[in-house]
Amino acid sequence: MNWIITENNKKINSNDIPTLSVEEIKSDVEKMDMRLVGFMGKQEFENVRLYIVMADDKVGRLYVTSTLFAPGVKSYESFTSKFPAFHIFEREFYEEFGIEPLNHPWLKPVRINQDKYPFFEMKGDEIHEVAVGPIHAGVIEPGHFRFMCHGEKVYDLEIMLGYQHRGIEEILIKSNSYNNRLAESVCGDSVIAYNTAYSQIMETLSNSTITSKAQIIRRIALEMERVAVHIGDMGAIAGDIAYSMGASIFGVTRTLIINTMLELSGSRFGRGLINVGGVNFDIDSVLSAKIVKMLDEVAKTVDRTTKVMLKSPTVLSRLERTGVVSYETAKDLGAVGMAAKASGLDIDSRFNFNDEWYKSLDALKPFKATGDVYSRFKLRYKEVKESIQIIKKLLLKLEDFKAEEAFIQPKQTLEPNSFAISMVEGWRGEVVHIALTGANGELLRYKIKDPSFNNWYMLALAVRNNGISDFPLCNKSFNLSYCGNDL
Repeated sequence: MNWIITENNKKINSNDIPTLSVEEIKSDVEKMDMRLVGFMGKQEFENVRLYIVMADDKVGRLYVTSTLFAPGVKSYESFTSKFPAFHIFEREFYEEFGIEPLNHPWLKPVRINQDKYPFFEMKGDEIHEVAVGPIHAGVIEPGHFRFMCHGEKVYDLEIMLGYQHRGIEEILIKSNSYNNRLAESVCGDSVIAYNTAYSQIMETLSNSTITSKAQIIRRIALEMERVAVHIGDMGAIAGDIAYSMGASIFGVTRTLIINTMLELSGSRFGRGLINVGGVNFDIDSVLSAKIVKMLDEVAKTVDRTTKVMLKSPTVLSRLERTGVVSYETAKDLGAVGMAAKASGLDIDSRFNFNDEWYKSLDALKPFKATGDVYSRFKLRYKEVKESIQIIKKLLLKLEDFKAEEAFIQPKQTLEPNSFAISMVEGWRGEVVHIALTGANGELLRYKIKDPSFNNWYMLALAVRNNGISDFPLCNKSFNLSYCGNDL
């Protein structure tokens, strides 16, 4: 099998990446028992090179290969009919480079052509369409949801995104210096995850090292982000089923986390905390003790509120067997992160890809997944408790490195002809950044993949055969990102 093997946050020479035919790659993928994490095109003069990255979670390895489309070659036989997880990646590649995956079962736009979008249609005397969005109430970002219903029952949901055209990847390529402020703004509820992935890949490509102190503080902030958003989502789910007590208590409790982040970095969402080279703010013994005290209070409140909530028959009647996505479906679609784990897939890049600060913590506990809203709620509760324990353990480890600097000035030039991947397990799932440099160390390609990119179709399948009134609850239980998709 002619693939180059690498690891998370390790660079390889781009000239060493093999070039295979599409059919050779398909044959290898069929034998691999791995999952797709990268499918990235790059213009090479008149040619187009397609890079494919597969992940082996069992051993923490990444496999990279490529195929080259010569001028005039405008199609190839689609991967998707045999490997459904490729479906959204192939659609994006076609949209960007015009090379068609023949016999793709659902070859529709990902981010463009909203006015001509070919919606799926059903015919029948009692079939009706319900359109929601793209403009929503409040601060929700733009996205269009088209339901095909028979009475109250949803037969099909089609989700159309792509209303925001920010050009994030191109701006990162054209930046004259490191651009952490843009990286942390890609997805506003995942500031730490995105900024960590960007910083790690720039440090990898520039051969810059950061201190153990900085690495630990980044992971503490990442877990605080996870706790804060999960608790907020638990409150939102409670609110959607009119369980007002839970919505109020979880909302107040989330504030304790983000206000502590404010004390750490000057921002409730962690903006300005991370830079290439480390972190801008330290955690001293006083703040560490304050964080532990706050976490103890949060843990007690979340534990008590969740147990009371899940004893309510009316709550359980709304959460259980609503919005079910099976293990088989989640695996076939290449689901990641929280949505995958709630359907029984064991995927977590913190522990699968040999992060030295996570692998010794022994924090993960078994989870009985049922693939419904109840499972997605209960998983958040489980991860809140785990992340609180992780933060406490990391704070203890931080004591061993209190004499270190939090920030070291990074090297300003990137290694030439290099290819690197950075995966960070954000609260939704793995945030993946891929970067490619040229002969002079310039950035040639920067690719970002939000976990929502994998998981939006999961939501579309989750609502089938549910009442349309269950859609807000199903949607909230996934809480996918519009801006993470619309780069």
